[in-house]
Amino acid sequence: MDNLEDRKHAQMLEILNSTRSISHYDAKTLKSLIPQILVTTILIFPNIVVGIIYAYSAILIPQLMEAQNSTDPDVLRVSKTESAWITSSAMLSMPIGAITGGIIMDSLGRLNLLKLMVIPCIAGFAIIATAVNVPMLIAGRMLTGVALVWGLNPGSIYIAEISRADVRGPLSASLVLNLSIGMVLVMIKGWFLSWRLVAWLSIIYVAIFIILIMFIPESPVWLVSKGRNEQAKKSLEWFNKYQPQLEHKLVTYSEMQLSALQKEHLLKTKQNEQMSGSGFTKKLKMFLKPTGYKPLLVLCGQFFFQQFSGVHMIIFNGVIFFQAMGTNMDPYLASIYIGSVRLVMSVVYTWLMKRCNRRLLMIISNIGMAISIALSGLFTSWIQQGTTTHTWMPVTMLMLYFVFAAIGVMFMPIMIASEVFPLAIRGVSQSIVSAIAHLLMFAVLQSYYALDEAFGGSSGLQYFFSAMCVAGLIFSYVFMPETRNKKLTVIEQYFANNTVYITMPKCDINCAKTSKQDNTLVESLDTKN
Repeated sequence: MDNLEDRKHAQMLEILNSTRSISHYDAKTLKSLIPQILVTTILIFPNIVVGIIYAYSAILIPQLMEAQNSTDPDVLRVSKTESAWITSSAMLSMPIGAITGGIIMDSLGRLNLLKLMVIPCIAGFAIIATAVNVPMLIAGRMLTGVALVWGLNPGSIYIAEISRADVRGPLSASLVLNLSIGMVLVMIKGWFLSWRLVAWLSIIYVAIFIILIMFIPESPVWLVSKGRNEQAKKSLEWFNKYQPQLEHKLVTYSEMQLSALQKEHLLKTKQNEQMSGSGFTKKLKMFLKPTGYKPLLVLCGQFFFQQFSGVHMIIFNGVIFFQAMGTNMDPYLASIYIGSVRLVMSVVYTWLMKRCNRRLLMIISNIGMAISIALSGLFTSWIQQGTTTHTWMPVTMLMLYFVFAAIGVMFMPIMIASEVFPLAIRGVSQSIVSAIAHLLMFAVLQSYYALDEAFGGSSGLQYFFSAMCVAGLIFSYVFMPETRNKKLTVIEQYFANNTVYITMPKCDINCAKTSKQDNTLVESLDTKN
């Protein structure tokens, strides 16, 4: 027995210390991917809820405003200022949800945070459905805002940690598809159902999810980081249940992954021990390193231009926005069209993630958005001046705008955020980025009426969005790194050595030069990729 264990140990060391990546031993068959596809399917449900929370104000506010002319004493009286607060209040609570979620995610695990999101989600929708005044609506929206972050962030990190490198992009992108499904569903329901009933129905998806999540294991990467190696082994065996036994090898693929994860964790622990201070201080020091603050700054820039390019302002105020354009199309139907375009493009986006470089997609996305929203603004001004009868053109241009938005600007920053930070601060950094993104979204949504007035109405506002798309194009071209098919350690090394992407020598872009110690880390990260 001892001789067998010694042989297995020697074989393991030989594999880990070789220049050959662990992923070389992966069968890379569709059957071996079934567990990864299964967990991604289960994560459909929290992301549908996220999409519902995002788009709910688009059907809530118009119904509230239409009811203002009613003589019914039970009707909620809402002003423009109050409607802006109802729309944006979910974003105001998201930074709180993001910070608390990051702490919970790193301490209790990715799946446990997803389970906890059920509490604020059900409570928030129940308060909205039974609201008798504006403060209750705001309180309900704020609770669902916390649930949104708790449901969105751990899923993307979980997928990044358990999926193979060549399918990580499509699997992560599928979460965005589910979000789009939720948005379309809430638009369709809002067309013929009251906002109270839509709130009640939204709880169903959460109930289904809390049952299904009991059947999947926690991320083995997180389990190893907490010293729970036996559970990590069981988790890896679950994910690798369809991996065949390695030919001429005594060790299994799961054992290889576990050993590599333990080596990586040991190395990271030693690096952390070399830094003085408490756990909080050590994490803060990691953010002060280039591998911490550079990706944070890049993502802040991406989210800034994303928000001010108008994608979420139009979605959250969809019906009102279409009414202001002067189109003769039913504004609810126009919103459903836009949501459907986003849904279809989410499928296309999933396909593109497998085949196209992400920098290229972001550049094309910004160019297409800038042109189409500018043309929409031009036709909007002609309609308002009475110089054209083509009232369908602005809606068509906006649909094209969302086609281009969906292949890059709308979804890409969310996915990149789960890839660019070191493991030790991945959960917290994801939460910080999410908090910043949603504070920016809050500011944008709060300023909708002010920006509309400042730029002279709907056409001027669309010209402003076009200008921000051009600025986002320049930022992405200069600073955004390429992460497609890159191992997570290679991405980390990029930020350690580079700031401006366009100044990198060609060999640095196309090649990953690592030391022998770095090779061990790269190989060990194949367990997550």
